[in-house]
Amino acid sequence: MIKQPPVPAALYRRRPLFLCAALIAVAATTAAAAQQPASGNPPAQQAPAQPAQQTTPAPGQQPADQQPDQAPDTVFRIGANEVNLIFTVTDKHGHYVPNLKLQDFALLDDGKAPERVTSFHQQINLPLRVGIVIDASTSIRTRFEFEQQAAIEFLLQVLKARSDRAFVMGFDVTPSVTADWTNDVDKLESGVHRLRPGGGTALFDAVYTACRDKLLDTARGQEPVRKAIILISDGDDNQSRVRPDEAIKECQRAETIIYTIDTNWTPSRGKGDKALAEMSEATGGLILFPPSAEEMSNSFKDIEQELRSQYALTYIPADFKPGGPFRPIYLYCNDRRYQVRAKKGYFPKQ
Repeated sequence: MIKQPPVPAALYRRRPLFLCAALIAVAATTAAAAQQPASGNPPAQQAPAQPAQQTTPAPGQQPADQQPDQAPDTVFRIGANEVNLIFTVTDKHGHYVPNLKLQDFALLDDGKAPERVTSFHQQINLPLRVGIVIDASTSIRTRFEFEQQAAIEFLLQVLKARSDRAFVMGFDVTPSVTADWTNDVDKLESGVHRLRPGGGTALFDAVYTACRDKLLDTARGQEPVRKAIILISDGDDNQSRVRPDEAIKECQRAETIIYTIDTNWTPSRGKGDKALAEMSEATGGLILFPPSAEEMSNSFKDIEQELRSQYALTYIPADFKPGGPFRPIYLYCNDRRYQVRAKKGYFPKQ
């Protein structure tokens, strides 16, 4: 697990006041930029989105003017010095909370308020880039068919042929791509069926390879996409050359969320379960524990719902240095009844 830079003790003591002040400063900067004349400004410096002027109903209600954020063809472009942060908000029961506004959140990037928020979107509909990474080692032989069927159901339900793409990777001692990037569900289904269980488990090698070779450059020079790995495994690695923290770091570089479906159905939790949880938490994802193989498809449905129920916030960090060290992110909802799940940080691009 990557050790994030510690937050100063003083920040914890003053967190509510400091975070509110940081948010107010960001909102004021955004509003001031929106009131400046557009003439003379290059396209990259035009006024950002103005979520503060939107009429936002109570959570659970659908705003009448929200169609632009939900349109499948909406395109969000980000600059080289901008950070695109996708996150999920839930209540204490795990239900998704819609219709929140920029002013409902407080954000720190590397311990500082952002220089400027350039956009904020609710219920976004970005194209998906999803890697289905399936443990095909000997240890999961008895539940392998259930894994295959659940993965195929997920692909059938989630992929939109016009905009989304997916690939299939299986792993035992080595990872193997059985279906490359495509929106053809038949090819993806064939890729899932070509997997055969057997051999040891090199889990961290597979995650690292999937991020490095398939997800790192997926959106470079294009509009933003939502990148995720759906990892199906019991987490018990016995063959990897890559360390867990190296796999996590590569996912953070690739800006990829990891959702893990834990196939350990014993009452006790061990080292493998912890490894899966750490990868999910560090990338802003989620670990799911289906109680049986038959219930695995419900875990895929939970992931599908989350992928379509998230927010996107784009901002310019303060003191940004291209290619610099890891920058931690702290994102909170001012309403403490709600919890925010987002990636723990990122590596600035060159």
